[in-house]
Amino acid sequence: MKRKFGDRANWRRITNRQFACRYVESEEFTGYLSLYTIHDLKEPLWKTYGGYTFCTADKGYSWLQYFPKDEHYVVTAMFDDQDQIVEWYIDTCRNQGITDQGVPWFDDLYLDVIVLKDGEIFLLDEDELDDALEKGHITTADYELSTRTAQYLLQTIDAHSFPYFKMSLEDRANLFENGDFKE
Repeated sequence: MKRKFGDRANWRRITNRQFACRYVESEEFTGYLSLYTIHDLKEPLWKTYGGYTFCTADKGYSWLQYFPKDEHYVVTAMFDDQDQIVEWYIDTCRNQGITDQGVPWFDDLYLDVIVLKDGEIFLLDEDELDDALEKGHITTADYELSTRTAQYLLQTIDAHSFPYFKMSLEDRANLFENGDFKE
């Protein structure tokens, strides 16, 4: 299991970035909200899902990330250099926390739910989850938690009650307009 950090300090592809984070407590969301902005990089990052290939990281792109309190998932809304949504990437996780330096982290539980801007949904890395259990990198309880969390996410998305799609579009604009995060 990998521990992943919101500031992606070890991501060598990115040569100049900005990271900002704050704790939010509201009716809509409680937890850490971070913004990772890419100013320069060695090469863009391209992904392919279901026959679609598109860029998820390039100069001017930003990732708005939600670390919801007491949940077993983290939501990343990826925006292009025109502030248009590229995709939502939802990681299942065992737990999450914050470093002494104020950087949110999570222990990744392999399964990911991807939602493209057109609404198409993908469940990824089931093979990695199976392999991690088989090799003893995670427990049966971790495996069940990841599977249960992914099913909850898919059901919530299908029921049109997953709040992060609308929230991320509004928050991305508002964070800059209100000066909460600086570019």
